[in-house]
Amino acid sequence: MMDVGRHPRINLYTYSEIEDVSGYIGNFHVKLRKKARYVNEDECNACGECELVCPVVGPDSFQQGFSSHKAIYMPFPQAVPSVYILDDELCLGHNPIACGKCADVCEKNCIDFDMEDEIIELDVGAVVVATGMDVYDPTEMDEYGYTRFENVITSMEFERLISAGGPTEGHFVRPSDQKTPKRIAFIQCVGSRSNSEVGNPYCSNICCMNTVKDSLLLKDHYSDIEITVFYMDIRAFGKGFEDLFIRSKQAGVNYIRGLPGEFFEDPQTKNLTLIAEDTNTGEIKSHEFDTVVLSVGVIPRQDSDTVRQLFTLSRTEDGFFMESHPKLKPVDAPTGGVFFAGCVEYPKDVKDSVTQASAAAARAQVLLNAGDINIEAITSVCLTDDCTSCGICVKVCPFNAIRGGDAKAKTPAEVIEAMCKGCGTCAAECNFDALTMKHFEDAQYTAQIDAMLEGDHMANTVVFACNWCSYAGADLAGLSRLQYPASQRIMRTMCSGRVDSEFILHAFEKGAPIVLVSGCHFADCHYIDANRWTVKRIEKLWDKLEKLGIRPERLQLEWISAAEGRKWANTMRDLEDMRKQVTKEEVEHTMQVLKEEREKAEAKAAKKAAKKLEAKNIPVTAEA
Repeated sequence: MMDVGRHPRINLYTYSEIEDVSGYIGNFHVKLRKKARYVNEDECNACGECELVCPVVGPDSFQQGFSSHKAIYMPFPQAVPSVYILDDELCLGHNPIACGKCADVCEKNCIDFDMEDEIIELDVGAVVVATGMDVYDPTEMDEYGYTRFENVITSMEFERLISAGGPTEGHFVRPSDQKTPKRIAFIQCVGSRSNSEVGNPYCSNICCMNTVKDSLLLKDHYSDIEITVFYMDIRAFGKGFEDLFIRSKQAGVNYIRGLPGEFFEDPQTKNLTLIAEDTNTGEIKSHEFDTVVLSVGVIPRQDSDTVRQLFTLSRTEDGFFMESHPKLKPVDAPTGGVFFAGCVEYPKDVKDSVTQASAAAARAQVLLNAGDINIEAITSVCLTDDCTSCGICVKVCPFNAIRGGDAKAKTPAEVIEAMCKGCGTCAAECNFDALTMKHFEDAQYTAQIDAMLEGDHMANTVVFACNWCSYAGADLAGLSRLQYPASQRIMRTMCSGRVDSEFILHAFEKGAPIVLVSGCHFADCHYIDANRWTVKRIEKLWDKLEKLGIRPERLQLEWISAAEGRKWANTMRDLEDMRKQVTKEEVEHTMQVLKEEREKAEAKAAKKAAKKLEAKNIPVTAEA
């Protein structure tokens, strides 16, 4: 941080937050709010006189609440810039009765109670999102007594207590009596790998080795201390991590495979009794400790939803941001020109975070040095003559690549090709066929459907497969030599969001016994949230088919990922069983009903178009 603060070509905006982001790859416009410090950064020399005279004290969040700071304080040691900041919620100077003691003693007159937030606007070509992560709060998992027992602390609180810059200057003590504990327990996977309603199902990656490191640190400080680690599995997969784990056991740390089931506290001594089963031996034992450390997992940043909306990002089921491709583009966001670094993508240790940060910087450098960028060949095109400016396409575009569409201003939709990724959701949702996709036009799909169902249409099932997941899942099923019926006729779409309702109705009108729409899992869409519009569209179709007397079960929706080749094969077998149950009479009835429905819609559209032409040919008269 100090090197960054001194670098002549780096502008560091601390105590700031981004308010708005517009533009696209190579041409982002960022608006940020630089919050008022009430201390002049250019003049303050961090002498500390203001802090000495300040009468107001508040909890220090950096020290996990184990100590306090004044209303005017240094955020943390080695802060960049090394400048004091005034907490306006604590400071008496913002009450009707002003204090002003800090301003009185400041010889350089740095303190300005009238300072206001500053809005700064920047034009940048690339963005690296490195917002980090938050630590799990074990309050909801009260079976470990975090809210009830004073000597139960989290691993983050342990870090501050053992740190030389912490509230006890590196002398580890337990909170209840400020004495150095003789027996310490670490409980792993608190908030991680949980199948219950509390906690998270994923592994937080860093907790095991953090505990191993902490145990060695304690042994270095206090050689006679007794340490016991309760764990599910020790995951020491990194370089040198297994050796570190072995060193910890050789140093005398006791590892018990099994998590405690019950906690008790002695009211007099404040010692803690844990009852746990050692799953290796099957024995249930009682253990007594002076202090218990909960090795808490990590979670996505609490403000990640704001960041997601600002940069149009997608998230996985666990809440972390999803990369464009896990192997080919591990640091690229789905939005062009945006890159990931660190734990914003998933929990990482320091080495992996540094590695990804270097990769993100390199990817941004490649983009900025290129001068020109290559955009997707498959992009949306607006036919302005047919556009009614309804604005539906603007609403459904997951990348905010469509502007205009304002009915009041009568401005047609405009597609920004540099932002469009070609998912096709806008074309599928447009009710007036004013949007089409390059290389994936409507006529191409209907031609494929006609070819698929030509001849014995009863023997074939029409399948729309998402390019990134279900189509790749079909490839995996083939590569894995999985056997499934060959009656399916597959059409590749870039996204399930591209599947227009008219395609499905056309397939049924041409005699398809079964139609399947498949795509990415609900939270894993490569086009952020395009498959959510697929769900809405299919649900409307189910209702429409039921009203027309057509069994909705003949239209299936399935989420299949690229790694689920077996699920693809099983789904194809299920479709084949369903196809055999559809009778020829049922299909002929469907074809007749949909043909009549289509002819009615075409007649209505033709009548409406004729009225428009007739209105244009009326001569303008005084009476008119």
